[in-house]
Amino acid sequence: MTTVTEPHRLWRNTRYLTWLVSDTSKGLAASLFGFAIPLLALIVTNDPAQAGIIGGAGMVARLLMTLAGGVLADRHRRIALMLLGSLIGIVLAGGFTLLALGDAMTFGSLLVIDVLLAARSGLFDVAGESAIKEIVPDDAMGRAQAANQGRDAALQLAGGPLGGLLLGVGGWLVGVVMTLCHAIAALTAWMLGRQVRRAGVVDAGENPDDLRAVRRVEPEHAAGTADGLGRGTSTTPPAARPNAWKELREGFGWLLSRPDLGGVLLITTVINLGFNATITTIIYALQQDGYSELLIGALSASIGAVMLVGAVCAPLLVPRIKAGVLTIAGLTVVSIGAIALSMVTDPWAIAVVLGASVLLIPALNAGMMGYFMVATPSHLLGRANSAAGVLGMGAMPLAPLIAGFGLAWIGREWTILICAALCLISVVLAVSNRALRALPVESGWAEHAKQYETT
Repeated sequence: MTTVTEPHRLWRNTRYLTWLVSDTSKGLAASLFGFAIPLLALIVTNDPAQAGIIGGAGMVARLLMTLAGGVLADRHRRIALMLLGSLIGIVLAGGFTLLALGDAMTFGSLLVIDVLLAARSGLFDVAGESAIKEIVPDDAMGRAQAANQGRDAALQLAGGPLGGLLLGVGGWLVGVVMTLCHAIAALTAWMLGRQVRRAGVVDAGENPDDLRAVRRVEPEHAAGTADGLGRGTSTTPPAARPNAWKELREGFGWLLSRPDLGGVLLITTVINLGFNATITTIIYALQQDGYSELLIGALSASIGAVMLVGAVCAPLLVPRIKAGVLTIAGLTVVSIGAIALSMVTDPWAIAVVLGASVLLIPALNAGMMGYFMVATPSHLLGRANSAAGVLGMGAMPLAPLIAGFGLAWIGREWTILICAALCLISVVLAVSNRALRALPVESGWAEHAKQYETT
């Protein structure tokens, strides 16, 4: 007689809900600061170049610290790192509030606080992203990632208007709300740690088998042997000292060795560069044409609204449509949208085309990120996460360069067409990637991943 296992009910998983509140609170703080810092930099310096330096320095700091964050997430308890990161966030957000209240905002102070907050995100966000593997079972991971996509879309939708409202009162109020968000994230991370311990779930970045091998002392060797001075000499060999560079290479090496994951990284890099350069070109062009910041902000909010709709649909698509099919379909729609954007200049027409372009992105992300979480061993998840993030986002600093120089040299239409060509290249890479095409629906991820495991 065959027994039918009831699907995991994600919204009854209190550990996941606690994790979601913590991660969302932290995400809202990041969204508010990401909105406020460019405007504050422009207000303080009245120089777009200096504002760009502040933003670029923060991006570099986050990318570099993400590598270190991956090592930390695989060495230490991930929920404990979530708590520590939120506590540091409280201190930094509080410092930002005091600077704003004291009218001490300068180029130098904004540069330092932006780099510190970005470095905090790089060091500790990987741990939060990786902790979900210990909280959500494999057969529900796709739906969990779809819910996370909905959360991200809601943050994008609300972050701009809320940030503008707070900034209208003063930069200090942005800092107060950021501090409150980090405090909520810290409290819920602490609660999650207690829930996990009560449930007997292992909260450790390290492989439990490796830990036992290092820490085990056999009874007959526990005392060791006595030397001439009466001191005990243990016969257990000392554990090897941690080597961060070796651990990083292991994460990158494992990821690139997997046909089902490594090939996707290049596709991710190309599509991120192509589509983000498209959006940046549109924003720059609208600014040059004299449209208000409010209208441009509304355009960004409209993208968030459509992605929220897509995220609502994602839990229905991921269990029913193969992840490979969703990925190729999503990339194709984005590419067609990029081509269409080269032909429209009216802001509301742009909003419609952009909305249609991003509708499938939440389902695409949920499928790929969900499979990634299922396929990656827990002891490598932090480093693999950071490697994927750095490789996938490493070309992003080129997006404003393509937009800026493209508009100056060849104009809006041809710049966007070049960006669309990059998007089309990602579609060709996806269609020609046999391992990507074969990715199944959510219920088959764990079994599919096993065929690529090495002993």
